[in-house]
Amino acid sequence: MVSINKRELEEMKDERYRGRLINCLSGIKTAVLIGTINHDNQTNLAVFSSLVHLGANPALMGLIVRPDISPRHTLENIIEQGEWSCNILSSHYKVAIHHTSARFSREQSEFSHCGLSEEFIEDVKSPFVKEAQIKWKMSLVRIVDIPENGTKLIIGSVSNIFIPDALLSEDGFIDVAKIDPCLVTGLDCYHQVNQGQRFTYAKPDHLPKPL
Repeated sequence: MVSINKRELEEMKDERYRGRLINCLSGIKTAVLIGTINHDNQTNLAVFSSLVHLGANPALMGLIVRPDISPRHTLENIIEQGEWSCNILSSHYKVAIHHTSARFSREQSEFSHCGLSEEFIEDVKSPFVKEAQIKWKMSLVRIVDIPENGTKLIIGSVSNIFIPDALLSEDGFIDVAKIDPCLVTGLDCYHQVNQGQRFTYAKPDHLPKPL
């Protein structure tokens, strides 16, 4: 078994190795495409694996953005417009999804360069991904600076949810596995998901039963 302590992590000369190692440590996560737009109507699309549930009432989610030592079009657009879209696509689009992580210029929209389609729905200013089967709008609540590494936690409220009827159960469960969502480990490894198994509410006095 490999053992790596804190000092060894800090003294690693290969920063890319350390980055891959730590990025993979938290396991497989959903690849979410974040869609934004600026005041010049230039659209932007970027893949994130750091979207997390913060609460259901009020409905809040958090997104971690890396230090803005280089242009962060997603962050800049969120600050400017106060909203963004979240889009979950099937693994069929994994190449296009990964391509959005390239450093395109502000004038180059990832939508057109990565072969995905812009979709504007209702009164949402931010572009959705037409190919996405699960999508929703986020409105900016606050940005929390994390001084230890210069990242930012963007907290947003959830609204304008769009889900196919076939995925939504009567009890509110979304069967995301049915769309074969694109999952990611680290920065560049993409996966597919198997059908999951739901269980009854866990209680101390008996084992959960399959639903």
